[in-house]
Amino acid sequence: MLKEISITEIEDFKVGNAEDAEGGTGCTVLICPKGATAGVDVRGGSPASRETELLHSVNTVQEINAVMLSGGSAFGLEAGDGAMQFLREKDIGFQTGYGKVPIVCGASLFDLAVASNTAFPDKAMGYEACRSAYSQLPPKEGCHGAGTGATVGKIAGPETCMKSGLGIFATQLGQVKVGVVVALNALGDIIDYDNKEIIAGLMTPEKDGFADTVQHLYSDIEHPRDLWKGNTTIACVITNARLTKPQCNKLASIAHNGFAQSIRPVHSTADGDTIFLMASGQVEVGVDALGALITECTARAVNKAARAAEPAYGLKAAVDFK
Repeated sequence: MLKEISITEIEDFKVGNAEDAEGGTGCTVLICPKGATAGVDVRGGSPASRETELLHSVNTVQEINAVMLSGGSAFGLEAGDGAMQFLREKDIGFQTGYGKVPIVCGASLFDLAVASNTAFPDKAMGYEACRSAYSQLPPKEGCHGAGTGATVGKIAGPETCMKSGLGIFATQLGQVKVGVVVALNALGDIIDYDNKEIIAGLMTPEKDGFADTVQHLYSDIEHPRDLWKGNTTIACVITNARLTKPQCNKLASIAHNGFAQSIRPVHSTADGDTIFLMASGQVEVGVDALGALITECTARAVNKAARAAEPAYGLKAAVDFK
């Protein structure tokens, strides 16, 4: 098993949270002040995202300054404006010749059904997450940041879903460091990376065990219907590896294998699953080996997001089924 390190041990990156616990929403920012080569891969059918187009390999901008993960559905994309303001005040951004423009990408998950449908991360909360990132304190997991209102196992609606949250897993192999931050808000069930058992997800009507989302889907295969829309798992991978923009995009794609190994089913039409990747360019690396490492780190971050969550908003969590 990989040796875990603190995500704060990955140089050149800062990670911070801000949340509204009463409203059941929050945001998590990952900042690279000097700029990071980046990529993205959007797999789910219902994404809410910011500045993903500029990450295409053929487009001009080569480095970004931050990724904002947030709740609040499309409303939560406003949190990225807070990062823009914060970074501009620190004179960080893409030099246009007429001043620097901070490059802030982002994605949002749907948590409006958990506590309040009028609470969402705004510019002030995004700014506060950046302030938290610069404190250098390790970010909290579970019901914090973008995971504050996150839930899983929602194919039958909110009555039999479970609380999940924010998960962080970081490791070092040789000089290569990788960290993954996941806000876990999946339609499907969460699968233990090591023993392949369900650890969170769709509960039975009695809420005393797991009902298995895939089997629930199979029973409806001849009865088309709309899936519960309150989903989307979003993540950002950070690494000190030296990568090109096309390599970052490819590795963001490979990172979804970690979702596939820990979320079942994944990438549904009712999920907006999105993974960003940021690379600070310190260490030469074998790209395929890094892809395998990122896959495992992503799956383990998903597992931590489920296990770190506590019961909240009237919902059970994985800790209730130990």
